[in-house]
Amino acid sequence: MHKTNSIVMHAPKAAIFDTAADLELWPKILPHYRYIRFLERGRDRNVVVMGARRSGIPISWTSEQIIDRDKLEIHFHHLKAWTKGMQVVWTFSDTPGGVLVTILHDLHFRVPALSPLFDPIIGDFFIYNVANKTLRCMKSYLEAKANEVRA
Repeated sequence: MHKTNSIVMHAPKAAIFDTAADLELWPKILPHYRYIRFLERGRDRNVVVMGARRSGIPISWTSEQIIDRDKLEIHFHHLKAWTKGMQVVWTFSDTPGGVLVTILHDLHFRVPALSPLFDPIIGDFFIYNVANKTLRCMKSYLEAKANEVRA
């Protein structure tokens, strides 16, 4: 399974990166996130249990977060739940129209024969939807903050 979500944000790239990396902030600015619980905490590596909702359906997973400040990338490796083994990469690219924020999800299903069944459910219904909401809400939050500074 390979899913890509992206959006252009009109805010400073450093602010976008810092907001995306700050998991404590997520439940405060992303209404579909129920909680982030830290199991391990560090400057550039965290292990967290993340809880969100997809159309009222509660979902949760455990993930390792690696913050690569040199490359301006954020990596997640899902450690438990249906998405165990999934690799997620957030990238931030300057474009003439703003900062392109992209989330790439890659998952090789543990039982490959079931991937035609699970890809539409896990990939499209849950992952693609939640990632799109995350990007849209983060964009709204960051652009509102950027406009406050200018006002």
